[in-house]
Amino acid sequence: MKNTTRRTTGRAVALLAGAAVTALALTACSSGGNASGSDGGSGKVEGSITLQTWALTPTYTDYLNGVIKDFEAKYPDAKVKLVDQPGDGYADKVLSQASSNSLPDVVNLPPDIALPLAKRGFLQDVAKDDSKLSSTYVKGALAAYNYKGVDGTFGYPWYLNTDVDYWNKTMFQKCGLDPANPPKTTDELFTQAETMHQKCPDDYLMSRKPGLSDFSLAGVKIINDQGTKFTFANSSKAADLIAKYAKAYKEGLMPSSVLNTDYLGNSTLFTQGKVAWTTGGATAISDFEKNNPSLKGNIVVSSALDNPPLYVQGLSVSAKSKHIATAEALAAFMTNAKNQEAFAHLVNIFPSTTSSQSDPYFSKDDGTVEAKARVLANDALKTAKNLNPVEANSAMTDFLDQQIALAMKGGTTPEKALQTAQTKMNSLLANS
Repeated sequence: MKNTTRRTTGRAVALLAGAAVTALALTACSSGGNASGSDGGSGKVEGSITLQTWALTPTYTDYLNGVIKDFEAKYPDAKVKLVDQPGDGYADKVLSQASSNSLPDVVNLPPDIALPLAKRGFLQDVAKDDSKLSSTYVKGALAAYNYKGVDGTFGYPWYLNTDVDYWNKTMFQKCGLDPANPPKTTDELFTQAETMHQKCPDDYLMSRKPGLSDFSLAGVKIINDQGTKFTFANSSKAADLIAKYAKAYKEGLMPSSVLNTDYLGNSTLFTQGKVAWTTGGATAISDFEKNNPSLKGNIVVSSALDNPPLYVQGLSVSAKSKHIATAEALAAFMTNAKNQEAFAHLVNIFPSTTSSQSDPYFSKDDGTVEAKARVLANDALKTAKNLNPVEANSAMTDFLDQQIALAMKGGTTPEKALQTAQTKMNSLLANS
């Protein structure tokens, strides 16, 4: 995953953000439903089902087999077959499985890949069968599987991540900024970026252009309530934000390379000591220090600007499963607090269960920067939300990115750039 914008968190995001939904239509598919004649989640937990994960083996094979063994011990009449798919091309694989009526009973899906399946009736509305969802899982994580224009909840949140902000203490001190008081909002970021540029013309605080997530933070309505049309160009707030970034770019508050196709990304520039700010997951500091040992002891961490983003992975249940009750029981079992906490001790992610937020591993600050980052991220999950609508795939956001860059260079107005992007994105949305 490219680290060209604020929303980047290393391997955890590679797991969490996943592939964007492709334009592949589910032709030759019926509109789903419980086609097998199953009685939904009210049946007995029995029979053989398949669990499909995404790029988790062989690294986490022992963990997954352990959870399956415990599940089968709890439900002796149930058997689970584990299948893991490679990371590349996963969205296409899942859509192909759905189109050929071979979707596994329980499928590891992020919200964006689950969306087209939910719209076409291939996923079970698990909220119909599990009344404890809202009291078990973090609000934002559960909401990630509620879609505009579709009634229901189409996944059990599995594991989460979010961003925290990282700041270069030496650059702050050299350039007239207080590392104990880094920016808390986007507005403060611009103000401190200007101060840094005045004191240190060759150093930068900012190193990115805006995107859909920034529109969300600015209060822009990105898509209509039905999820059928993008509406961000209708808001003057979006154009004002681009104009603000364009002015900062023109005044030299960020490297000129941020608009180039070979832009390295703010994370890489931060690691190289060329910019004083980046974002990353709660454990990103170890990568920064490993790749540039001079950063050790020189990094300050704080909460993400404005509202923290949320990255979600989940387990969805096929609406065509012959054993929906068993599939739902497995998804609930794998995502319970005990199993999620055990998984989070193996990989740099956070549980989606609300009770896990008080676990000392996630909530106790031992005085190290690493622990502070973990605690900040854990606290952020209470209010974190998905800032990019799941309807926006990579083809759409890439086109928007190009138009924003054009406006920041002065090649067009922010209003025209947004309208051009919105027209193109709505065309792609209508044909997806």
